[in-house]
Amino acid sequence: MSQPLTVTLHILDKEYRVSCPPEERSNLEQAARHLDSTMRDIRNSGKVVGVERIAVMAALNISHDMLTGNRRQGDQLDQHQRQIRDLVERLDQVLNKPQTESQA
Repeated sequence: MSQPLTVTLHILDKEYRVSCPPEERSNLEQAARHLDSTMRDIRNSGKVVGVERIAVMAALNISHDMLTGNRRQGDQLDQHQRQIRDLVERLDQVLNKPQTESQA
């Protein structure tokens, strides 16, 4: 197992040092950029004041996006499963249909 490394992240004009496995560095940096962007959008809206409140609102927004995305994926999966079942039923009907002499 590889040694964890320390990554410096910049979020809302502050610097944070975080340890992570080398193979997760890219994902961590991408997550930090996304968080920074979300927090800046909230701060720039002028509706929320204070870093702590901005962080909580960003966490709620990101969590909401993740949950609704998961639900949407679940709905799409259900739809695809129904389509597959319908196709399998149609194939079964075609394959189990007795052949007429003109088809033989």
